Amino acid sequence: MSTDGSTDKTGAAASIQRLFRNTGVAVSGALSRRDGRVVLGVFGLAYFLLYVAGLRHLGFGPSGYEVSVVSNPLTRAFRQVGPFQWEPVALVVVGPVELLVAPLNMLLGAILAALVGVNLAVSVVAWRGPAACRLGPGVGAVSGLPGLLSGFACCGPTILLVVGVQASAGLLSLFQWLLPLTVVALLGTLLWVGSRVETVRQGP
Repeated sequence: MSTDGSTDKTGAAASIQRLFRNTGVAVSGALSRRDGRVVLGVFGLAYFLLYVAGLRHLGFGPSGYEVSVVSNPLTRAFRQVGPFQWEPVALVVVGPVELLVAPLNMLLGAILAALVGVNLAVSVVAWRGPAACRLGPGVGAVSGLPGLLSGFACCGPTILLVVGVQASAGLLSLFQWLLPLTVVALLGTLLWVGSRVETVRQGP
C-alpha cells in the first residue's frame, strides 16, 4: 500500500505547526520589547475607541454622571441590530463623555484592536530590530504595509464619520460585512510574518 498520501498529510501538518510556532516567536519577540508593547497599547486602545465611536456608541454630550441599564440586559445583549452589531444594554455618562455599553460590540472591537495592535507591534519591531523577532533585514518594512492597510480597512465607518461623508445604510452595512475578511487579513499578515521567521538563530 502506498504511503505517499499519509506522508504528504504529515508534512503539511508539520509545516502548519511550524508556521504557527514561528508566528508565536515573532509575536512574543515583538512584545518582549518596550517599543512593541507601547505600539500595541497605544494603537490598540486608539483603534478600540475609534471602533466604538464609529458605531456611535461613544461621544460627547451635556456634562453629567449617570448609569442606566435596560430591562432584561442579558437577553437584549444578544439581540442583533445589524450585521455584527448588537444592541446596547446600558448608558454610562461621565462628565461630557457618553458611552453606550454593548458587550458583544465591545468584545468584537477589542479582538480587532488586539489584532491591529499586534500586527503593528510586530511590524515596527521587525523594522527597528529584526533580530528580536528572528526576522531577516527588510521584512519589517514590507510586513508593516499589510498591517496598516488591514487596520485602516477596519476603520471604514469611522473614517467616513471623521471626514463627514454621509454614508447610506447600505454602505455602512457593507463595511460591517467586511469585518470577517478584515479578521482573516489581519491573521494572514501575522502568519505571513511567521513564514519569514528564521528557525535557527544566526551565530554571533
